[in-house]
Amino acid sequence: MKKVLVTGGAGFIGSHIVDGYVEEGYQVVVIDDLSRGNRENLNKEARFHKMDINDRKIAEVFAEEKFDLVNHHAAQIDLRISVKKPLLDAKINILGTLNLLENCLKYKVRNFIFISSGGAIYGEPENMPVDEYYPKNPLSPYAVAKHTIEHYLYYYRETFALNYVALRYANVYGPRQDPFGEAGVIAIFSQRMLKKDRPTIFGDGEQLRDYIYIDEVVDINMLVSQKIESLNERRITSPDDLSYNVGIGKGNSVNFLYRALAKITDFQEKPIYAPGKKGDIRKIYLDTEKAKKELGWQAKLQLEDGLEKTVEWFKERKLV
Repeated sequence: MKKVLVTGGAGFIGSHIVDGYVEEGYQVVVIDDLSRGNRENLNKEARFHKMDINDRKIAEVFAEEKFDLVNHHAAQIDLRISVKKPLLDAKINILGTLNLLENCLKYKVRNFIFISSGGAIYGEPENMPVDEYYPKNPLSPYAVAKHTIEHYLYYYRETFALNYVALRYANVYGPRQDPFGEAGVIAIFSQRMLKKDRPTIFGDGEQLRDYIYIDEVVDINMLVSQKIESLNERRITSPDDLSYNVGIGKGNSVNFLYRALAKITDFQEKPIYAPGKKGDIRKIYLDTEKAKKELGWQAKLQLEDGLEKTVEWFKERKLV
């Protein structure tokens, strides 16, 4: 039985990844400092260590557990915090990841899955959908950190034979997403509409994003976990060769999301429009043909169906 470490495994996405590994028969260990994660999200089959990814005691966890694979979801994910506090962002997203990589070398962990950002590292692309080889133009410290780690991973592979894959997520949504945070417009709209509160749209609402349901994200993580060694046996000449966009390959506007969720929740009010937020990317959606060709993965769930599942989860848990 393979053993996997999931960092950030109490968070929205990470906890679903943990569930996926448990269902696949892995032994699962979780590291999370619970700064954004929630103990209620933790799978009871997983062993949990409350700690920061910069903690020196992580070495003790690596020494004790002897992992086959690290799946690294822990991160500082708030773009605006990265702009206000770039040193904090770098400490978590760059130095924290390097701490994990150094422990992988020391304790002979051969396989590493890194969660990058398909919504941030390309900047403001001129042509869409954007494939993995499109020029990178990170416009925030958060995006710079994600792009930087992809290059570190390439270095660790070339120098130390570490197998890795980077998954460049689009905008992930679904059950367990925080309706009170900065990120996660679908969770925020769902929660407010169910409370009969008018949501706020920043800007004109015509911003385009690629929204993908959490179950599809779990599927690609499980596939990559199975294929990571064979993927690294090929000739690799750049970080992009081992990176995969994870989205539905279509852009949807914030106004469209609002209308769709209003229909599902029977919400009659119009949104409140406020000035756009500085640094927000105007339009981005991803080309996922590489994942389809090399992994046999593609998103199947229609956005409207995913929205209904998400709203139903909020209703069931009375998170309103």
